[in-house]
Amino acid sequence: MKLKLKTSELKDFLDEKVNLYNNPKFIESDPIQIPHQFSKKEDIEIAAFLAATIAWGNRKSIIKNANRMMELLDHSPFEFIMQHEESDLEKLSPFVHRTFNGNDFMQFVESLQHLYKNHNGLEAVFSKYAEKDSLQKSIHQFKNVFFEIPHLKRTQKHVSDPLKNSAAKRINMYLRWMIRNDNNGVDFGIWKSLSPSQLSCPLDVHSGNVARKLGLLTRKQNDGKALAELDKALRKLDPTDPVKYDFALFGLGVFESF
Repeated sequence: MKLKLKTSELKDFLDEKVNLYNNPKFIESDPIQIPHQFSKKEDIEIAAFLAATIAWGNRKSIIKNANRMMELLDHSPFEFIMQHEESDLEKLSPFVHRTFNGNDFMQFVESLQHLYKNHNGLEAVFSKYAEKDSLQKSIHQFKNVFFEIPHLKRTQKHVSDPLKNSAAKRINMYLRWMIRNDNNGVDFGIWKSLSPSQLSCPLDVHSGNVARKLGLLTRKQNDGKALAELDKALRKLDPTDPVKYDFALFGLGVFESF
């Protein structure tokens, strides 16, 4: 079924859903709860990056395994990443979430250390390559920097590349968490060098299906081209904060089986 709504009606409908779902209660069942355990900027952004990286599959197991990651990093992710010795990495090797394993985890720790030591950290890398109205090229460049040190080839698949037509759902979600300040205590808004207007919606099965039913998206695959189409539609509804509608699309799909 497709809902036929005028643009103004659609905006009102979605704005109402944003108000319903963009609140602290949302955190209880979402991986964003992982970075909410921390108060230091670097801890928040690293915890968020790792949690977002494994955010596919069952939400309970995502949250359980992301908490396990924090435990393995001694609940001080930034300190562990910057100060670990080779021998400290051994305890990460049994970790597994779907196809992300202990070797990938160790590689991520090394690559994150490289970013903070040589590129001023996560925010600086994404900011450096940002375009005025998009961060998709920025994600592509981030992946290059992340893997410019010796690395396992298998680990590359855990960082998406929008320039290869990926919707890059998990990284777009991560960027929403870091950049968007919703004043409701869900998204962090700690990256001041970037603007919510540059963000893209984390496109997954739920948000994609709802977007199609609402006429925001016609493309059938959830890929980079679909993301560009959805971005365009959401920017018409709110050019300054287009991805607030992620809460509406996701909430409608997951909580209301829309």
